[in-house]
Amino acid sequence: MYDLIRPLLFMLDAETAHGLTLYAADVAQRSRLSGLVATPPADLPVRAFGIDFPNPVGLAAGLDKNGDHLDGLAAMGFGFIEIGTVTPRPQPGNDKPRMFRLPEHEAVINRLGFNNGGIDALVRNVEKAAYRGVLGINIGKNKDTPNERAVDDYLLCLEKAYPLASYVTVNISSPNTQGLRDLQEEETLRRFIGTLRDAQERLAGQHGRRKPMLLKIAPDLTEAELDAIADVLLASGIDGVICTNTTIDRGHVAGHPLAGETGGLSGRPLFAKSTAVLRAMRERVGDRLPIVGVGGIVDGDTAAQKMEAGAALVQVYSGLVYRGPKLVAEAVAEIRRRGIVA
Repeated sequence: MYDLIRPLLFMLDAETAHGLTLYAADVAQRSRLSGLVATPPADLPVRAFGIDFPNPVGLAAGLDKNGDHLDGLAAMGFGFIEIGTVTPRPQPGNDKPRMFRLPEHEAVINRLGFNNGGIDALVRNVEKAAYRGVLGINIGKNKDTPNERAVDDYLLCLEKAYPLASYVTVNISSPNTQGLRDLQEEETLRRFIGTLRDAQERLAGQHGRRKPMLLKIAPDLTEAELDAIADVLLASGIDGVICTNTTIDRGHVAGHPLAGETGGLSGRPLFAKSTAVLRAMRERVGDRLPIVGVGGIVDGDTAAQKMEAGAALVQVYSGLVYRGPKLVAEAVAEIRRRGIVA
């Protein structure tokens, strides 16, 4: 069905189409018509960072920033759903237009800028949702919070998200909040993660259950930066890493009329770069740290390649724009076919 409606959606502004698609998913779920939109895959159980996943293909953060659409999205068969990025206070994000499709490249450029309703709104949405599957909550900082006080924003979000999340992702890698990626610098990251890890252990005692914490990193990192980040992650005892966020590199879309738009590039052109970072991180951390692979998954083959490069789980987002919900079942089927997950 998505193949039939995609041309109509592509006649709309990308962000408008995004909102309409989420609305349609909600309507289909409430009307019990989700089966016409997507056939959920058969289970392919995976265990990572202490959590059992029904299948290894999840939804990346960014599509449902506020947790408004959990039940509609769950009907698509994701093994897990990650919502956010959420900040302590509501913020509108960057000026529109701020999302652009590049169909020739199966790509998207966005400079949304952590537009969201704030952590309290997200908590209310999660509490009223029927979804009880694996839920990641991706946390960030408000645009006007200086980096010197950024950890306070993450601590506040961690505190409020912790009781509801299956795991929490710390996002310091978006290119759309000025200066955010500076938090990936080695000594800054060491202090930053150390503070959050202390809070994680305190919250585990307070709530009687330890929730994993993951760090999401950028694809635009040098070998030396990857060395430093890997050292910090292993020393900190963090539970996992997500490779990667969107890229500021335009090499694969050079010459496209929209290539000059600022923001993060995702979709097929990101695949090679993000997978190289995933593979490089796996080489550095060995089997000591689970990795979630995201970036450029547009079919079953690219999903399986992420797993073969060392990912324990994968996430999709921009691929859904071009392939629709069937991408989930296709990815699970190809991972199963290759025997990557027993």
